[in-house]
Amino acid sequence: MKPAYLVLPIVLAATCGAQQPGWNPHEGGLLKYRVMIRFGEEPDTLPDGWRFGRVSAVAADSAGNVYMAQRGPRADPIVVFDSKGKYLHSWGKGLFSIPHGLRVDGNDHVWVTDTGYHLVMEFTNDGKLLRTLGTKGKPDATPSTFNRPTDVAFFPNGDFLVTDGYGNSRVVKFSRDGKYLMEWGKRGKGPGEFDTPHVAVVDSHQNVYVSDRENNRIQIFDSNGKFLRQWTHLGATQGMDISPKDELWVITHRDREENLAYDTLAGRIMRIDVASGKILGSMESPGHWLSLAGNGDIYIASLTGNVFRWYPGWVEGVREEAPGVVK
Repeated sequence: MKPAYLVLPIVLAATCGAQQPGWNPHEGGLLKYRVMIRFGEEPDTLPDGWRFGRVSAVAADSAGNVYMAQRGPRADPIVVFDSKGKYLHSWGKGLFSIPHGLRVDGNDHVWVTDTGYHLVMEFTNDGKLLRTLGTKGKPDATPSTFNRPTDVAFFPNGDFLVTDGYGNSRVVKFSRDGKYLMEWGKRGKGPGEFDTPHVAVVDSHQNVYVSDRENNRIQIFDSNGKFLRQWTHLGATQGMDISPKDELWVITHRDREENLAYDTLAGRIMRIDVASGKILGSMESPGHWLSLAGNGDIYIASLTGNVFRWYPGWVEGVREEAPGVVK
């Protein structure tokens, strides 16, 4: 009988080993994209000695030019590249404290939120300041002030929203001329309440999608702030953008704890069905901000100090010729 006692632990160990879980699947299926991990830096066309600090945001204009906001002292705050990553020009030195969000509107004007100065600024695409909303260095929650605003979203008629997100917990709506119209939200966990409204986008039906990041959800509203529904299955969403065809993309993290602990490194890009919230596909990427280009490319701004350019493609027939070089 002794051999039976000897065999049993071996059988159990083999069985347990066979049942160990492997990698989790990609939600919605793997998105087949390739990535340029140092967009704008390889090949290097930057001015001599330039080096990026944390890259907080990125956006593309109608011509495909790419604008990035970075926080380091060894380059201008706003740096502009063509779609291939060639340096074009830069601007903004001395204008910002902590640039956070960056968007390009339908007129190719560049909007930047500054969480240090509590401002929202609109520029031409060559860096001429057109207007400033908020009071520099004076955080508050009045119609004319912000407290660490995070993002801007646009309606077809030119009206726009500001997510007043880190210090306040509200969404503020303005007319195209910058007149205060209304606001909604307060700190909390209920419908229409926020804990860090981080980014927002508007779909073709003028519904508003707000990343309520620290509550691990996206809330959806009509154009006047009426709560419609929420998605709680996408985690702590950092960045979000939507195409004219209502193709919604997010860069997100499993939850707020993972986002904070890994400092945006453990993220996933996901494509989302706007009608249902269903995840249509996903792929790994660190990142703080996401922007869609007109040609289908996806740009990710990473706090690691670089921009990722994701573009459709896959690796059949591709091999590594040298470390980091694939052909």
